[in-house]
Amino acid sequence: MEGKRLDKIGRLLQKELGDLFLLQTKGLHGTLISVTSVRVSPDLGVAKVYLSIFPSEKAEEMLESVDFNKKTIRYDLGQRVRMQLRKIPELIFYLDDSLDYVENIDRLLNK
Repeated sequence: MEGKRLDKIGRLLQKELGDLFLLQTKGLHGTLISVTSVRVSPDLGVAKVYLSIFPSEKAEEMLESVDFNKKTIRYDLGQRVRMQLRKIPELIFYLDDSLDYVENIDRLLNK
């Protein structure tokens, strides 16, 4: 039962964070940040957020920017989900490079 609850909370956080990043990146032309997955700890204290950033050349720079604005993002998230969650988890952002890995494998297979 606990797993279903954590999955639901993870999906809620993923949706809301995706909306937040969509609004924030509208001003940055040619840059897209998407939330690929969110894993929440059992005590709801920590949420690991995996981000996919396009173009991948700007990935490290954008991840540093997101990490720098972590408190603001958590506050905005709290304003959106305050009726569903009592405690807003601490956000830890990771770069999800699985799409780059798949692209590299395809490129190698096509040679």
